[in-house]
Amino acid sequence: MTIPPAHAPIWRRLRRGLTLALVLAVTLVVVPQSSVRQTDVALVRVRTAQAVDHPRDVVWILCLGSDARPGQRLTGTRADAIQLVGLNLRTGAGTAIGVPRDSYVDIRGHGRNKINASMFFGGPQLMADSVGRLVGVRPDYVFTTGFLGFRGMVRSINGVTVFSKFAFRDPIRPQGYHRGKNNLNPFQALIFGRVRHPLPRGDFDRSANQQELLRAILRKVRAHQRQPGYMERGVMAAVKYMNTDLKPSELYRLAQGAAQVKPWRFKGCVVQGPTGNAGGASVVFPNVGQARRLGNDARKDATLDHGC
Repeated sequence: MTIPPAHAPIWRRLRRGLTLALVLAVTLVVVPQSSVRQTDVALVRVRTAQAVDHPRDVVWILCLGSDARPGQRLTGTRADAIQLVGLNLRTGAGTAIGVPRDSYVDIRGHGRNKINASMFFGGPQLMADSVGRLVGVRPDYVFTTGFLGFRGMVRSINGVTVFSKFAFRDPIRPQGYHRGKNNLNPFQALIFGRVRHPLPRGDFDRSANQQELLRAILRKVRAHQRQPGYMERGVMAAVKYMNTDLKPSELYRLAQGAAQVKPWRFKGCVVQGPTGNAGGASVVFPNVGQARRLGNDARKDATLDHGC
C-alpha cells in the first residue's frame, strides 16, 4: 500500500496506535491470569471516581511504590512511594503531587495513622480515598508497582538519565549519585527513588527524586517513541506481570496519553509539613492547606500555574 507523503505522519500515528492496541489485547489474552502467577504491577480503576471531579481529557493516576517483599501481596503492604499524577491528554501537560509516606492523616474507618498504612488496611481503593481527601482530587486509577516490576519497566527502556539536585552515596552505586546528570541502570534507578537518609530533607527530597524519575522515564519514551517496537516493548513489560481490572481499550488510552505528555511540561510539587511524633512513631504533619491549593490549581488541567 502506497501512502501519499502528505498523509504519511497521520498513517504512522494510526499504525502505531493499532500496534499498541494489538499488543495490549494479545498480552492480556495469552498471559496467565493473576491467580496462577506472581504479579508485581497492579492497575485498578477507583470505584468512587466520577467524571464531575475533573474534565474528561484530564486523567489522575495515583502511582504507588509498594514496600512488599518477596512472597508478600503487592497491594497488602504499606506504600513506599506516593505520587498523585495528573495527565492532560489534550495539551500534553502533566503534574505530580508528592505525598510523604509518613504523613499523619485520618484514614477512613481506621482513625489517624501514617497515610501509607491505608494500603495495608484497605488496598489501593482506601489508599486512593486517603490521598484524595488530603489533596482534594480523586484519582481515576491506582497504579502500584513493586521492586521487580519497577526494575523490569526501566529495563525495558534501557535505563534512564536523571538530573539530581544533590550529590549522595549508596553502596549500590560506588561512584555515587552526582549533582546533575546521572545515567542509571534499573537497580540504580530504584535506589535513587527509595533512598532518603543521605538527602538533606529526607522523605521530602526523596519524593522530589521520585518525580524526577517520572520525568526521566517520560524523556526516554519521548526520545525513542518513533523507534520501531520501542513503545510496544515498554507496554509489554508493564502488562506482562500486571493484575488489572481495566479493559484493553482503557489500557491503550492510558498508554497513549502518558506517551503524549511533554517532559518539559511535567511539573512536580511535594506536600510539605513539620515532622514530629505520634503514637511513638516519627511522622509528618502535612500542610493540608498547601495540599488542597495544589489540588485546586491542577484539578481541571493537570497544570500547576501557581507553583508549589
